[in-house]
Amino acid sequence: MATFLYKLGRLAFRRRRYVALIWVALLALAGFGAASASTATSSSFSIPGTEAQKAFDLLEQRFPGAGADGATARVVFKAPDGQKMTDPANKAEVNKIAGELKSGSDQIASVTDPYTGNAVSKDGSTAYVSVSYKVNSMELTDATRDALEDAGHAAQKSGMTVEIGGDALLVMPETGVTEIIGVAIAAVVLVITFGSLIAAGLPLLTALIGVGIGVSTITALANVLDLGSTTSTLAMMIGLAVGIDYALFIVSRYRAELADGREREEAAGRAVGTAGSAVVFAGLTVVIALVGLAVVNIPMLSKMGFAAAGTVAIAVLIALTLVPAMMGFAGRRVMGRKARKAAEAENRPEAKPNMGTRWARFVLRKPVWVLLVGVIGLGAVAVPAASLEMGLPDEGSQPTSTTQRRAYDLLSDGFGPGFNGPLMVVVDTANSSDGKTAAKQVSEEISGIPGVVAVTPAQFNKAGDTAMITVVPKDRPSSTETENVVHAIRDTGKDIKSDTGAEVLVTGSTAMNIDFSQKMNDALLPYLALVVGLAFLLLMLVFRSVLVPLKAALGFLLSVVAALGAVVAVFQWGWLGSLFGVEQTGPIMSMMPIFMVGVVFGLAMDYEVFLVTRMREAYVHGEKPGQAIVTGFKHGARVVTAAAVIMMAVFAGFIGSSEQMIKMIGFSLAIAVFFDAFVVRMAIVPAVLALLGKRAWWLPRWLDRLLPNVDVEGEGLRKELGGTPSDGEGRGDAQGERELAQV
Repeated sequence: MATFLYKLGRLAFRRRRYVALIWVALLALAGFGAASASTATSSSFSIPGTEAQKAFDLLEQRFPGAGADGATARVVFKAPDGQKMTDPANKAEVNKIAGELKSGSDQIASVTDPYTGNAVSKDGSTAYVSVSYKVNSMELTDATRDALEDAGHAAQKSGMTVEIGGDALLVMPETGVTEIIGVAIAAVVLVITFGSLIAAGLPLLTALIGVGIGVSTITALANVLDLGSTTSTLAMMIGLAVGIDYALFIVSRYRAELADGREREEAAGRAVGTAGSAVVFAGLTVVIALVGLAVVNIPMLSKMGFAAAGTVAIAVLIALTLVPAMMGFAGRRVMGRKARKAAEAENRPEAKPNMGTRWARFVLRKPVWVLLVGVIGLGAVAVPAASLEMGLPDEGSQPTSTTQRRAYDLLSDGFGPGFNGPLMVVVDTANSSDGKTAAKQVSEEISGIPGVVAVTPAQFNKAGDTAMITVVPKDRPSSTETENVVHAIRDTGKDIKSDTGAEVLVTGSTAMNIDFSQKMNDALLPYLALVVGLAFLLLMLVFRSVLVPLKAALGFLLSVVAALGAVVAVFQWGWLGSLFGVEQTGPIMSMMPIFMVGVVFGLAMDYEVFLVTRMREAYVHGEKPGQAIVTGFKHGARVVTAAAVIMMAVFAGFIGSSEQMIKMIGFSLAIAVFFDAFVVRMAIVPAVLALLGKRAWWLPRWLDRLLPNVDVEGEGLRKELGGTPSDGEGRGDAQGERELAQV
């Protein structure tokens, strides 16, 4: 592989104008496709194989005009102090607004009268108008949204408090400004790392081109493939982070080759042949982790994973072709004056060891202590993960500045917390001899379940074979108590089916969230086994070792559990919540653990592959295990540190999003990268390798013969070129040799 990539790097460098033209043409083509594509609607959310989805499909079939997947809204009114919503003036105002809503848009399916629909609180202080739409929230026109938002203005003038809840006001999450901040921090880190504006600009430019192609392609295909808005957000988040990192790896190696006296084209070829091999395998681990999300069997999540994996693949191709081409345009300006002087100094035996070298030697002297501190520290941070509660955030988790959150609070105060998440019970009486009696029995049985405060009479469809019953739980939608109510109704339904033949199904957004969480829990272990297993085989292929991939996987699991502990502490317990804009604590988003495993595993392997490949390279070229660790850190620590800081900056930028899900994803990925890069890869990994010594690179002979030799460390390339050791491998000061001899 190293030889092929070496030739590819030289070709891209030599034909740089054609390579750059091809990538610019691809960007323009993707941009044109995105600009000419029709506006994407929201991705249809389905959870195959769950009861909530089965009930939802049945509703669409038996109640064809009901708009089961249509948007909904609740216009909530609260009377001024000393008044009631049943007062004539307030009642007239609410009826007037309900009439305006009905005539305000042809997308409205129905508007309920609160005074005939039992939508006034017992104390008379609060009432609400329910609005149902024929289309989902992303298909609502601006005129329809404006009519909804303007509905309460007149009532507010009369002194009433008016707030609007529901998914009809759902908008795209705001992340643009925070993404720019993340890129700006990445630019500063690159300038500090390279000491050259040209070298710093290369990874940024190529990463933005890759993300531009990936996100534009997703936008262009959004309607055809039914992709949701969060799909492009994830692709942008991952693509930007890995795109900068991969280009950073190549440019860093190119500068090291130049400092070693190579000609520019030769340096580009060697950089792509060696660091490019690490980029390919690091990219493969990310792709495996993202594509593996398909095992969960939730279409929305699978599409997010495939789209992000495609963006990562583009980032790898750009790193192998466009980056060497751009290095050709940059010339020797890719190295600033200070960098050239530092490179010259590094070639002298008396050169002062860099920070990576000093840290590696410290770890080699105290491997047990470093290992214990790292493991115990991450273990302590992981403790809150034992209290992990999973669910999906509701409108109660939104900032208090939003009308949706204020409407949520008004309904909770006036009707009870459970009113924000009513359950929809569907009774299929097609196989029952007496459907009405069966439906009545269902209502009576549910009324006796603890935690249920209200049950509406059954509403049958025209055919009389399906009934809908609305059940209001006592507690808020995301609570454990409400989940218990759902399970209790389903258990009751089993008994009723055996007695009457009527099938009882529970659906609605609350039940869908519960089923979604359960499906994610069930898929976590199979997903872990698939991703970690495939990546283990891949890393065994790269490192020609059994213990190094095993150590990599165990270290990753430790960092992920620690990151989960931090997420629980902030978003569930509220520790430092105000610092991250968490206004309402609650259960952790149910897709977070499996999502974090998928994304962070792939990204963490970037550092593992890049750092340990340099150690493996030095070891294969004749260095002792201890000296190989020092060499790996000497040439890789600074780059890996910069890459981790950049990735953290990009992810942390999404913490400022107004969307709770994006905020939680940004925080979890940023903290997970911090733990994995700086604690696991920089401390635990060298400590374990130091303790293992030569045994770290042990591979049974039969397995060695079985595994194909992909030559990631460039040994085959070295023999073919017949050159001297690059990057100063094998060199070291006398003090370092004496210290290592004692280890």
